[in-house]
Amino acid sequence: MDCETAEEQGGLGLPPGALGGPGWCGSPALGGRREPKKYAVTDDYQLSKQVLGLGVNGKVLECFHRRTGQKCALKLLYDSPKARQEVDHHWQASGGPHIVCILDVYENMHHGKRCLLIIMECMEGGELFSRIQERGDQAFTEREAAGIMRDIGTAIQFLHSQNIAHRDVKPENLLYTSKEKDAVLKLTDFGFAKETTQNALQTPCYTPYYVAKQLIRLLLKTDPTERLTITQFMNHPWINQSMVVPQTPLHTARVLQEDKDHWDDVKEEMTSALATMRVDYDQVKIKDLKTSNNRLLNKRRKKQAGSSSASQGCNNQ
Repeated sequence: MDCETAEEQGGLGLPPGALGGPGWCGSPALGGRREPKKYAVTDDYQLSKQVLGLGVNGKVLECFHRRTGQKCALKLLYDSPKARQEVDHHWQASGGPHIVCILDVYENMHHGKRCLLIIMECMEGGELFSRIQERGDQAFTEREAAGIMRDIGTAIQFLHSQNIAHRDVKPENLLYTSKEKDAVLKLTDFGFAKETTQNALQTPCYTPYYVAKQLIRLLLKTDPTERLTITQFMNHPWINQSMVVPQTPLHTARVLQEDKDHWDDVKEEMTSALATMRVDYDQVKIKDLKTSNNRLLNKRRKKQAGSSSASQGCNNQ
């Protein structure tokens, strides 16, 4: 079952693709949540041992729909409040532009543990930067870069309209639908996503590799009140007029190819940087100062104890 079939079967009364242009999934889950299916996923899908990728909370396996033979991707999550939250956020976003489409969700037992199985469209085009690396001698242009940033921004803007912050926009989570030239770039992995009621979600979510210099400066402001909102980003001429951006050849493909051996380290650094930007205040625990074993605090305690002893000695005299 592909995304357009899912759209027709969802009872929306729309022809395939009617929800939007390229990048729209057409999932019936758009804007809402549904209950997972309780029967065995193997009734509908034939599972493979082929690992397609690793998400924040679980691995992704290849699978095939038994009736249609459609290749899909299955993500296995052991059931927990965090896993349920990931499923809810992705399901709510599924059907949006440039968001990987969810086809089915199952609640099954696996190795004696309750788990959630997310069936998604199979993104056979691979990661964004891998695709650029494979260009070889064919120049990667500024216009293409602007188009990519527009697609990423479109996905982020849709998520913000749903009061969802993805919080893990990085190369591994930007995938192409196929190897073809007209493949669509989509965002996946909602393991760090968070629902928010704030009107302005202003965390920078863009890889500054490509963006025009003046746009980079506006995205990297440390003060959120000075940083571009997603709406301002999408209204920037380099983004909303990407088709008229010059075809200036960029050195990106060559740089990525030359530094291929170091790319895993680069991605690890990006992941680490994103982690420092995520602060879940509802999970922050304030330690009791009396029981804390902090090194700096212990040093201060010793200093205070010494001062107190010296003071008592003077009083005794």
